[in-house]
This record gives sequence, C-alpha cells and structure tokens, in this order.
Amino acid sequence: MYEFFVSLRYLKSRRRQGFISLITLISVGGVAVGVMVLIVVLSVMSGFETTLKEKLLGINAHLWVLPQRTGQLQGYRELASRIEAIPRVTHATPFTAHEVMLMAGGRVAGTIVRGIDPDERSQTGDFARLFEDRDLTALLNPPGGADNGVPQSARRGIVLGTELARTLRVAAGEQIILNSPLGILQPAGILPNMRGFTVTGTFETGMYEYDAKLALISLDEAQELFDLGEVVHGIEVRVDDIYRVRDVAEATEALLGSGVWTRDWMQMNRTLFSALRQERVLMFIILVLIILVAAFNIISTLIMMVMEKTGAIAILKAMGASNRGIYRIFLIQGLVIGLVGMVIGTLAGLILAWNLPAIATVIEGWLGIQFFPPDVYVIDQLPVEIRPLDVVAIVVTSVCVSFLATLYPAWNASRLDPVVALRYE
Repeated sequence: MYEFFVSLRYLKSRRRQGFISLITLISVGGVAVGVMVLIVVLSVMSGFETTLKEKLLGINAHLWVLPQRTGQLQGYRELASRIEAIPRVTHATPFTAHEVMLMAGGRVAGTIVRGIDPDERSQTGDFARLFEDRDLTALLNPPGGADNGVPQSARRGIVLGTELARTLRVAAGEQIILNSPLGILQPAGILPNMRGFTVTGTFETGMYEYDAKLALISLDEAQELFDLGEVVHGIEVRVDDIYRVRDVAEATEALLGSGVWTRDWMQMNRTLFSALRQERVLMFIILVLIILVAAFNIISTLIMMVMEKTGAIAILKAMGASNRGIYRIFLIQGLVIGLVGMVIGTLAGLILAWNLPAIATVIEGWLGIQFFPPDVYVIDQLPVEIRPLDVVAIVVTSVCVSFLATLYPAWNASRLDPVVALRYE
C-alpha cells in the first residue's frame, strides 16, 4: 500500500518544508491538549458527582417509606419485614426525626435529632463506615452510671456531627441538655421537655449540612422522649442497586397500599444531579471546541501540504496513481496527525488525572491555601474518577473530528490536474 509510505514521507521534515512541519506539530499538539483537558475535566466532574452521591447516601437511605396522612407509622416492625421481602431490598429500618435545641455550657444549637435502631443500623455498610470499628449500639445505649448528679443522662447516649460538637464545644463523655420545643402537656400547662444526654461520640460525613445539624439517639429513647409510643415517623430502605430504586418504590407502594407514600434519593436530589449532568454535557461540548481548533490546524496543514507537493502529486498521477490513491495519501496524513495527538493526549490526560489530587495537595502547600474549605464545599479534596466510557467517547470524538478535517484537503488534492500542475513547475 504505497499511499501509507508516501503520506509518512510527506510528514517528515526537510529544510525547505520546516514551516509546514512546524504547523504539523502544532496540529498534533492541539489535538493532544484538547483530549488531555477533556479527560481531566470530565474525570474531576465525575469524581465530584460520585463523591457527592456517596456522602449523601452515607447518612441517608436510598428510599423513604412515609405515612400518608397521620405522620406516624404503626406496626412498623411488620412493615419493615414485608419491605425487606421485596426484591433488591437489602435492609429496612424505622426512624424518627425531630427539631430540637441542644444546650451545653451556655451554648445553644438548633438541630435535627434522629432516632434510629442501632442494632439495625449497624448492618448497613454505608452508615457503619461513619463509625469505623465503634459499636453503634454501645454509643447510643452506654452503660449506666451517676455523673454530675444526673443519674439518668449517663445511660442516654447521643452522637453528634463533628461541626455540631465543635459549635457546642463538647467532647465524648460530656453532658448536654436536649430541649424539645413541643413541651409536655400537664394540668398546670405546657412544661419544657428537657432531658440530659451524654455525648458518646461524633461522626463526620464530609457534608457540612449534616455534620453541623444532625444528632443521633436510640429509637427507644426517641419514642419515650417525644411520647410516641409504638410508632415511628417512617422506614428507611436500602437497595442493592441505587439506580433501580424507583422499581422498589413502586413495588413498596403496591405492597403496602394507599396508607404510605415513598420518596427516593433521586427525587430528593433531582435538581442537584440534573444540574451536574447538564454541566458535564455542556463542558464536554465546550472543550470539544479545543479539538475543533486543532482540526482547523489539520485542514490548514494539509492544504499547505497540497500546495507544496503540487509537482509531486502531478508526477505521481503521471506515473499512474489514481485520484483515489492521492485522496488516500492526504487522508492518511490527517489521520496520523489526529491519532498521534489523540494517543499523546490520552496518555497525558490519564497520567495527570491519576495524579491530580497529589498535585493539588502540593500546590495547596506551596500557596498556603485550601482549594475546597469544608465549611464551603461538600468535599475537602479534589475528587477524580476516570470512567472508561468517558475516555472512549473522547477518543472516538477526537478521531472523528480529525477524520472530518482531512476530507476537503484530500479531495482537493485528488482533483489536481497533472498537466496544469507540471506546466508551472
């Protein structure tokens, strides 16, 4: 196949063709930079989306089963057992949630206190990772004792988010007061509903909203404190495939009837993840423009090559080369430029993406700044996730753009009349 060897020979630099060779290198560099930037940017955006999803689902369920009208679920243990029998459901556990005030040493913080079943919760992987090797049952139901004249509080454990504990300036083993705004109805009127708790630990989700506004107590303690009896506010469900949660929600509603309704994590965060997906698509389109700029460089390089090689093309045609053969010569030239740029850009992009968190850490140390302050962002370091499908899409796009850029110059070269070309040589 002589076209391949001729095209490679044309790409090699000679002294009087040095300018064309420089333009060729610029074209290769343009494709490489475009591919590299696309891989790095989409990897960071994918990492941000995945990290955000993990943090949201680390403390929250995949699906919530809630009462339709009363706000309370009765017979929740039986309902949880029935839900767990639904395909794809891995776990179902009851919960309560109340807005309360926490007080310690003259400091006050409004928060959401969630009552959970520690025995059930300890079986859910994402939640358990927040507490590493600590026993959640022991944290929420510590051994009894009498401290500071408050004998009952030593047997009531509460776990705080790290930012909440920092706001109240309390540590493990210290006492806090939980005050419910609902109060207790007595013959003398509504009395404050206050109860002492012992801080037994903290957790950190990486989401400032949860770390600063969430506290956990045992489900039994929550039912007694808020006079709920044998009811809860809902059931949290986890599934084996978070992207099939809608199927589980429909099956749950069909099984339990009209007395309940469901909300899944996609519905709760629809706007956020929809914005992230749209941003990824728009960023992909914008960054493809870099590759398009390189494609124009390829077009200009090939056009200049055709002008430079007019005599050589005429000689090839005089020796019997067909229009199709000339077309292939310049088509191969453009594809070689695009493929070399794609390979260099892909390797550079993958290497840079893999090492980007370490590079960001080094730059933070040099500049003495933090790119992602945890009180502003939901992450504390640069997340990166390289998705093979994204890399394949980038590679295919760059090759296609390079191929399209070669069509006109190659067609123009194939139409060259050898008699006219040799007349002016």
